[in-house]
Amino acid sequence: MKDLRVLVTAGAAGIGQAITTALVETGARVHICDVVPSDMPGVSSTLADVSDEAAVDRLFDDVREKLGGLDVLVNNAGIAGPTGKIEDLSLADWRRTLDVDLTGQFLCARRAVPMLKQAGGGAIINMSSAAGRFGYAFRTPYAAAKWGVIGLTQSLAKELGPSNIRVNAILPGVIKGPRMEKVIRDRAEQTGVAFEAMEKQYLERISLRRMTDPQDVAAMVVFLVSDAGRNISGQSLGVDGNVESL
Repeated sequence: MKDLRVLVTAGAAGIGQAITTALVETGARVHICDVVPSDMPGVSSTLADVSDEAAVDRLFDDVREKLGGLDVLVNNAGIAGPTGKIEDLSLADWRRTLDVDLTGQFLCARRAVPMLKQAGGGAIINMSSAAGRFGYAFRTPYAAAKWGVIGLTQSLAKELGPSNIRVNAILPGVIKGPRMEKVIRDRAEQTGVAFEAMEKQYLERISLRRMTDPQDVAAMVVFLVSDAGRNISGQSLGVDGNVESL
């Protein structure tokens, strides 16, 4: 994977940072974007919100300048969105969640595909979620977006396969970190139970009874974009300890 040219969206923290670090360790050349500055050594970056078409255009101009082309797009950027009853959700929150979690992947794929074709093929990894295969009470915008990512992935796999471009989705589950802690806390408040009880409920719905490390997701990305994953496309792959329900 030495000199593989990769763009990781939202690569400055969390799962994105773990993916970036893992790819750099393989010898890949990585460019990231995020809405916060990054100072990761050996990694170029662009400040960009993937839901903003003009910002995505600037991002891909930077990718071409810094990397000279593209072999892999990791569509990782996403937000948790609101927690609440459907009748209490605002249209603004709904639109913002869909804009970042789904439309952002479309905007990046649209710009990446010509570069991947120019490279003779490559790979796109779209970040979905366990919420992309289960209904998720009180998290409607997020679940809707992540189901949409599955449809985007399978459609692009069919469309781009003849161009030697593999497209897969990764479905993380309960990821260790502050974002998941907030999700659990918000849902605990929504349902009127203690944080510890809600956290226990989440873990009891995972076959392995543990949260997933960001590095576990990063390892799957490395596998899929390597030669070992050259015949894997159109798949939705859970990295979640087998989440049984949400």
